[in-house]
Amino acid sequence: MGRRRGIMSDRLKEEIAKELGFYETVQKEGWGGIKARDAGNMVKRAVEMAEESLANRQQGNE
Repeated sequence: MGRRRGIMSDRLKEEIAKELGFYETVQKEGWGGIKARDAGNMVKRAVEMAEESLANRQQGNE
């Protein structure tokens, strides 16, 4: 079996990295070059985005 795919797509991770201001580091050093705090903020932002998406879907179903 191949490598397990991550939950976040590369495009989403790049979008969040740009939003949070460390995409340049990712371009230079790869994902391993980012600080743990940045990685944590990226996950937190992805969770917020998912929650917003769910809330919008639920509002549409009412």
